[in-house]
Formats: sequence, C-alpha cells, structure tokens
Amino acid sequence: MTRIPEYDRNIMEQAIYLPMVLTILNRDLAIVNASPFKLKQPYADLIEETMKAIQNDMKGIKQYMKQQKLKVEQVSHDQAFTGFLFLYQGYEEQHNYFNPRIRNKVQELLSYYLFKRYTSPITVITTQ
Repeated sequence: MTRIPEYDRNIMEQAIYLPMVLTILNRDLAIVNASPFKLKQPYADLIEETMKAIQNDMKGIKQYMKQQKLKVEQVSHDQAFTGFLFLYQGYEEQHNYFNPRIRNKVQELLSYYLFKRYTSPITVITTQ
C-alpha cells in the first residue's frame, strides 16, 4: 500500500515521463534540421514550441515537488522493468514500471503536446 496520495504520485510520474518526451523531441529536432526537407522551418518551429510548453510544465512540477519535499530517482533498469525510488516527505517507496508502459505513456504525452493540447481538455497534471 502506498502512502503517496494519487495527485502527488501523478506529479512524480510526470517528473519521470516529461524529460523522456523532451529527449525524443531533441532527437527529432536534430533529424529535421539534418533532413533534406525543402521547408524544414515549420517542423522545427513546431518541435521547439512543443519543447517550450513541456519545459514550462516541468518547471511547475519541479517547484511543486520542491515545496512538497518530493523526489524521484531511477534505481534500476533491465529489459522489462525500470525501478524508481519515490521519496515522499521522508518516506521511501520503490516503484517498478513495465518498460512498454513507460513507452506508451511517453507516446501519449508526445501526442498530447504536439496536437491534442490545442483541441482537448487538459489531461496532463499541471501545478498552476
């Protein structure tokens, strides 16, 4: 049984997923910039604006985590699972995530930030 409330756990999970989304977008931006597209600037602009939105959300998450004394650290990684240590107001909890679940969540967030955030209600945890 976890001691971490659902809202705080969701915030901590965002602290895991959002840096992964940024990593993917950084790689994609490098590919777009090196590609032979005739007009690559619109693609690069879309990726850069998406990265700014993610960085803004990450800033709010980091501030909230600092105020609430929350911390997340990756402690293990193998073919099937990645382990994270959640530090919640003095308590430690080990959480293991199935790697395909991480990939699916990152893909869902990538879709949200690239285009769904313009058309659908907010599904990402923000701290404003």
